[in-house]
Amino acid sequence: MRMNIVLIGYRGTGKSHVGSILSKHFKRQLVSLDAEIVKAAGKSIPAFVAQMGWSAFRDLETTQVRKLAGCDELVIDCGGGVIERPENIEILRANGVVFWLSAHVATIVARIQDDNQRPALVEGKTFTEEIAEVLAARTPRYRAAAHHEIATDTLNPEAVAARIAAIVEDQSR
Repeated sequence: MRMNIVLIGYRGTGKSHVGSILSKHFKRQLVSLDAEIVKAAGKSIPAFVAQMGWSAFRDLETTQVRKLAGCDELVIDCGGGVIERPENIEILRANGVVFWLSAHVATIVARIQDDNQRPALVEGKTFTEEIAEVLAARTPRYRAAAHHEIATDTLNPEAVAARIAAIVEDQSR
């Protein structure tokens, strides 16, 4: 199968760790969409958003999605908001199998409470309130975008990767 393996989901659902395991398993390059954005922007995501705004960030994200989707046999670890623009999903699905790594709010909070690499998405809310609000808004988009959903709350990254690998290997038969 020459398609990309695309991982979507909120921060803290395991995309980066699972992507690393999958890239080794399938001997494919792992590409972090956020890292590609940072490289293209020449600055961190919080600095870019503070200077240019969310709309400019989403524009740059779409540019990078287009570049990656033109490649074959990648494992693509997408930022949590990639589903904010339907065109991103159309582009990624055209040459990829999209896996939504899902988790409950409490799981996400426990996993990312010390992460300061992303700017706030909702002003004036607590960390948990922000996650709950954004996750509730994004869940239907994640569900619509994904070919497969894997709940990661009770699974370690190796188990999540094993489930994805089984699906990919089954589809390539």
